[in-house]
Order: sequence, then C-alpha cells, then structure tokens
Amino acid sequence: MSWHARLQLDYRLEAARTVARHEHNGPLRILQSLYPEGDAVCHNVLVHPPGGLVGGDTLDIRVTAGGASHGLITTPGATRFYRSDGEPALQRTHITLAGQARLEWLPLEAICYNNCLAENHLTLELVPQTEFMGWDVTALGLPHASQPFEAGSFLQHIEVPGVWLERGRIQADDHRLMNSPLGLAGHRCMASIFFVAGSKLEKGRRQHALNLAREVIAAHALRPTAGATSPDGQVIVLRVLVPVVEPAMDLLRQVWARWRQHFWRLSAANPRIWST
Repeated sequence: MSWHARLQLDYRLEAARTVARHEHNGPLRILQSLYPEGDAVCHNVLVHPPGGLVGGDTLDIRVTAGGASHGLITTPGATRFYRSDGEPALQRTHITLAGQARLEWLPLEAICYNNCLAENHLTLELVPQTEFMGWDVTALGLPHASQPFEAGSFLQHIEVPGVWLERGRIQADDHRLMNSPLGLAGHRCMASIFFVAGSKLEKGRRQHALNLAREVIAAHALRPTAGATSPDGQVIVLRVLVPVVEPAMDLLRQVWARWRQHFWRLSAANPRIWST
C-alpha cells in the first residue's frame, strides 16, 4: 500500500517570538519547537516515521513564514528512496516566505537505493526583504555497505520561479554520466548549499559571501571538486561532488556557519538532533 503524507507548517512572529503551527495527514510529523537561540528563531525537526519511501509514496511538505519570523527545519535521519516496482517515489517541498521572514532548510541527506525511481522537488517563493538558506545532499547508493546504485533513476528539481532552476535526471545505467570527467566522475554524493534573497543582493554583500565560501573550500580536502558561484543576483550557491556524504556535510556546515554570521549576524547554533 502506498503512503501519501502531507504536512503544513506555518511560522509567525507573535510577541517577538517565532511560533510554529502545523497540521498533517499521514505519517509526517513535527516534533516540539525548540529555542536554543532565544525566542526569535524556532527550531523544528521533521519526522517521517516509516523511515523511507517506496514506489507510489508521496511526501508533500508545505512551509510558510510571515512577518519577521525565522524558522529552522532539519531531520533526524536521511530520507531513503527504496526499490520501486514501477511507480516513482516523490518528495515535494514548497516553501513560501512573506514579510521579512527568514527560513533555514537543513535536512540530512537523501539516499537513493539501487532500483529506486525517485523524485525530489524543492520550490521556493520569496518576496523582497525575505531570505532563505538551505542545502541539498544526495547519496547514490551506499558505497560503505557495498550497495552500489546500478539501476533506477533519480530526478532532482530545485526552483525559485522566474529566478533560478536546477533540474536533472540521473539514470544509474548512464555510465558516461556516472563515471566520466564531464559527469559525476565516479563520485556518488552530490551536495549544494544555497542562499536566496527575495530581491537582488547588494553587490558587496553578495561578493563577500562568495569570498567566504571560497575561503572554506580552499582550506578543505574537497577543494578539487567544490565551487561557489552566483547564477543570479538573488542566488549564491556552492556545489560539491564527493564519494560519500560525510565530507560533503562537513563542508556545507562550515559554509552555513560563515554565511549565517555574514548575512544575519547569527552564530552557528547547531540543531540539537545533530549531536545525538
């Protein structure tokens, strides 16, 4: 039996406190709101109790934030796309920011198991004076467990309508894409972190963010396969290819900490779930 789970999560600023309200259908939950940084920033953990998706499953996540609210969302573990017998497994995340809202979308990695048919969509809608920071990490197979990604497909779609679109499909049996120097070059993890503003960033602010990301890259073991760029005046993105997840996540967290301080004058308050 296929699962169709839906979650609506709404952030609002009430008496100088960011408050999260949510409702759900199916196996998708938000744990209690935490405030390790004080009332202004609300941390939430998104939980999918089944632990993974099979063919025919759909996760539909909708997040809105208004006023001057600031939400941070993470997950307790990886999103797992398991083997499919013909139907795709789909995760759709749609985030809408209004007012002067800020949002951080920091899930752990998505893992594509052999023979999966997976789609992972992220759509962001922002207005002027809103800002978003998030990342996306995808692992193709489980190299450490000798479970390669040899059959199946994965479609990734990241979009800010009218501003930025990254969309691509990876077929496990496309050996040129998977292994050639012009493709993934044998790497089995691709990761990115991106900062998006609701209007054009001031040039100096944007350039300093790029410089900070490039400083982190230059000092990191992943510097041969990482790069930072600004594909649009509203978007800054760092991308990296790596054999396994852990080094990529280390790089992304370092850049996240630098950008958080630069853009918002906030220190890197790691969600509690990351240390458990």
